[in-house]
Amino acid sequence: MGKGQARIDNTIRTLRFNAGEMTQAALAEKVGVTRQTIVAMEQGRYSPSLEVAFRVARAFGVPLEQVFQYRGEGE
Repeated sequence: MGKGQARIDNTIRTLRFNAGEMTQAALAEKVGVTRQTIVAMEQGRYSPSLEVAFRVARAFGVPLEQVFQYRGEGE
């Protein structure tokens, strides 16, 4: 992303660690995406659809805002 653009940050890696060191593959299976998608989300290279974002949050049993944080331009 270029400078000044909006970004969505996430805590997926931390949540996986706190969930008994859940693997990326295990999370991907629960969410219904590929492991590569989880990797890309964790690295901030991919912003999931709203549906996938909710499925990730549900996999951890936490609110959406605990997984994804929106940081707008200039933040």
